[in-house]
Amino acid sequence: MRYLLQRLIRWILAHLFRVELHGWEHYPYDEQKLLIVANHVSYLDGVLLAAFLPDMPIFVINTHVAQRWWVKPLIAITRHISVDPTSPHYLKTLIQHINTGERIAIFPEGRLSTTGALMKIYEGPALAADKADAALLPIYIDGAQYSLLSRLDTIVRRRWFPRIRLTMLPPRRLHAPAASSRVRRHHLGQQLDRLMTELAYAGIKIDQTLFMGLLEARERHGDKSIILEDMQQQRLNFRDLILRSFILADVLESSCADQNNIGVLLPNAAAIAITLFALHIRGQTPVILNFSAGSRDVANSCKTAEVQTICSSRAFIETADLDGHIKALKAHARIVFLEDLKAQVTLPMRARGWLRSLSPARAFRRMAGEVTCHDPAVILFTSGSEQKPKGVVLTHRNLLANIAQTRAVFDITPQDTVLNVLPLFHAFGLTTATLMPLLLGARTVLYPTPLHFRIIPEIAYEHCATILVGTNTFLMGYGRNANPYDFFSVRLVVMGAEALLEETRQLWADKFGIRINEGYGLTEASPVVACNTNRHHLAGTVGKLFPGIETHLEPIEGIPDGGRLSLRGANIMAGYLLAEQPGVLTPPSTDRGLGWHDTGDIVRIDDDGFVTILGRVKRFAKMGGEIVSLAVVEQLATECWPEEQHVALNQPDPVKGEIIVLLTTRHNTERRELIECVQRQGLSERYIPRQIKTVHGIPLLGSGKPDYSRLRQLMQEQTGCNGE
Repeated sequence: MRYLLQRLIRWILAHLFRVELHGWEHYPYDEQKLLIVANHVSYLDGVLLAAFLPDMPIFVINTHVAQRWWVKPLIAITRHISVDPTSPHYLKTLIQHINTGERIAIFPEGRLSTTGALMKIYEGPALAADKADAALLPIYIDGAQYSLLSRLDTIVRRRWFPRIRLTMLPPRRLHAPAASSRVRRHHLGQQLDRLMTELAYAGIKIDQTLFMGLLEARERHGDKSIILEDMQQQRLNFRDLILRSFILADVLESSCADQNNIGVLLPNAAAIAITLFALHIRGQTPVILNFSAGSRDVANSCKTAEVQTICSSRAFIETADLDGHIKALKAHARIVFLEDLKAQVTLPMRARGWLRSLSPARAFRRMAGEVTCHDPAVILFTSGSEQKPKGVVLTHRNLLANIAQTRAVFDITPQDTVLNVLPLFHAFGLTTATLMPLLLGARTVLYPTPLHFRIIPEIAYEHCATILVGTNTFLMGYGRNANPYDFFSVRLVVMGAEALLEETRQLWADKFGIRINEGYGLTEASPVVACNTNRHHLAGTVGKLFPGIETHLEPIEGIPDGGRLSLRGANIMAGYLLAEQPGVLTPPSTDRGLGWHDTGDIVRIDDDGFVTILGRVKRFAKMGGEIVSLAVVEQLATECWPEEQHVALNQPDPVKGEIIVLLTTRHNTERRELIECVQRQGLSERYIPRQIKTVHGIPLLGSGKPDYSRLRQLMQEQTGCNGE
């Protein structure tokens, strides 16, 4: 009877909620002891597992929850045991049931999620599985948080029958070192937490195009809320964004037909998002050009990506004083201005766009052709802080994977407002600060430049921003100029691209009561690789690695506790476009094989998974056979003169091999102060720069990173030598 009831409920749920099952082939029929662990987003979760698992499990339910009258009908059709998590007999009871050979199902969060994302993971299930020598079977439930049986009524658009996706990962066992019970408990808890984070990432759909991801977000969140806003008072919901993208895709036909890569030279405004999706609808790849670079570099980027047409704006060119860029680009490509295209829009074009927006998925497939998740979604160019910029080809799957990784570790909701001041030619500004909130239903406010240190805090205050992204340089500027109440609504600040200085961290903590979450990424990784979060935070590190990323540390002579980092994962780029071979894709590869990317960064990863950046391979000096971190030299200079800017560079030396030259904006510097600082830190004298040179300012790239190419030119001008 129970079997027939299960089949009936399964049939009803499958049709009402259009349930998708993924990974069900991993179910271990022969496993003697099995503990099923799942995330908990609604009161429907237990019914879903009971209906769709091949074997009916016994559910572990909180005693107090089980006594509620409206819960009793939901658990009546399931097998369950009621336990009190605060009781010392809780684990003993759980272990006894596992040892009987029954399938036990439990929610390690211990409560319903109130954010839709993972909450705190309790270690009890990990301890029980270890004691009983049971395998863990992870299952991720996605979509039930939008049902009426979730607790997100003030956060998401709930409805009767949302689409639900159930994802099962292969079973695995936890392993802990033979140590004290406290150490074992800690290790087992950490492993379960990592498993649940990996599960949250694996349960999110990434094998589709960005535009289909946009349509999926619209289905979930609806058209009522504004999801994109800029300083030109453009306020778009999903319907507006999709409609305008179809219209622009149509009007671009006369300018971009039969071309693969289309240049985009636009500021942070709604127009750039519309242009990106319009090009995707046309089956073309946007090449987002770095307008902060020199005109020659931008022109070379177009040659490398074989760009024949560039979409830009007359107003932007005039405001940003980019006439020199346009003049250089006209020699290689056709410039199409959006103002001119707007004048070409006819009534039939508007009508076609409206009709296509009524059935956008079908229209996209017809117009874009055979586009898959593995096709290029965007081409960006590396910052060129150390060498000549290269084109980075990121696929739809790359970008969606990084968005899924971010969603797995952060609780971003449709109630959030993300203020993005980073340009979209910066991967951090594109993926993390624009595409991610769009696809998660949050509101994105675009501001055209990160350099307005007095205005941006006012923008955050006016728009009630809840999430900020930036670099240390930018956050320090905002912190110094903002009123203590400007960031009253901000709950999350994510920082990357450069090291977070202690002065910046302390300023934001003292002035605004906000903890900055430092992260680490690179364009080739779409971009975020690791980040501190509310769940896992350790000052001085860049947090834990995102789920779904494999790592390898190659030993480096002279650095016993770190290594050169290589990465592999779904977020790692398709490959480079090199100036020497325009249009030819060079896939990432290392000695470990195809798909691995050598970051060139030296890192340390501790036992808990926290990553510390020790520096770049090129950001070390080798002096007398010893390795010296230039980043540490810069930190010492900052400690001595916190109000100034400093950059340390290495320079060839016939005696020492290399010496260190410090470029600083401080006048009348004395090496004695640095010597005293080195002595206080207990460091070697090798960290004392041989030469200290004063410069008027530290040149920065558009991403906020130091422009090392220009800095080496300054050093050469002042010393007469060239650094390596």
